[in-house]
Amino acid sequence: QISKMFGTVVVGVGIAGLARIRDLMNPMPSSPSEHLKLFGFVSRRSFGHINDAKQISLEDALESKDIHAAFISTENKSHEETIRMFLEAGKHVLVEYPMALSAKAAHELWEMAEQKGKVLHVEHIELLTEEYKQLKKEVAGKDLVKGTLHFTGHVLDENKSGFPAFSGIARLTWLIDLFGDLTVISATREKQKDKNYSRMTVHFQTANKKPLTWIEERGPGMRREKKINFCFTSGCLENFPEAPRSSVGLFMQDQNLFAKKLLGQVSKEELAAEKWRILRCLDLAEMIQQYCEEPEKIYS
Repeated sequence: QISKMFGTVVVGVGIAGLARIRDLMNPMPSSPSEHLKLFGFVSRRSFGHINDAKQISLEDALESKDIHAAFISTENKSHEETIRMFLEAGKHVLVEYPMALSAKAAHELWEMAEQKGKVLHVEHIELLTEEYKQLKKEVAGKDLVKGTLHFTGHVLDENKSGFPAFSGIARLTWLIDLFGDLTVISATREKQKDKNYSRMTVHFQTANKKPLTWIEERGPGMRREKKINFCFTSGCLENFPEAPRSSVGLFMQDQNLFAKKLLGQVSKEELAAEKWRILRCLDLAEMIQQYCEEPEKIYS
């Protein structure tokens, strides 16, 4: 039996794109990634070659019969348009989160992928970290009383990365994956333009009506870190559990998962659960943005 090979192209060569090129050129031995073959990369900047990967035009990437899948690592703002182009060209797509900056676009793209029988895979390396896997084990089976997840980080260009509920959707993904479906109770946003500072605060309720708070805070010189405070009936968790180093890089783990989907090795149940989680998080991100952008309600 001839082993099935999928020709791939990487679109966008920022930090993630370069990691993708590296991992596609050095697949893990006897992993699903061995079924992926890098044909080249697309960038607005002109490189010619990166390592042994050659630069190709967007048109060639879309038209080539040798390319079956695109890895999209462009800025958030252009994800939607790029996914659409590759799906229309009949290619499978792997895209870095967030897949789009509106829920409507995300649902449309997902539907389009399903109609065309193509895999649309959204990278969620935040669920693949050892830190997170340990946290999930720690939280499993416990009864939440209340919780907070507070993220700080450097300033982002919102024109490129989108509203904080979308650019920070990794945090929202954690909360949904840990505690199940959430309802947005309120959301506010404080911005200090002159200081380049932004703080978004979201209040959720779990299905059991327990309060969860998500704070996304960014400003000059702010260290990239997450603080947790999850209180359970059995006590509070304020620090991340100790986690071992993983021997397999996060992008490689994600690439293996994508390859497994291309090979039809992921169960319908898993795919359905993942689709629900991704679209649900984008729906919530949009609700949060609407809450934050609403003018103050005046009650007469």
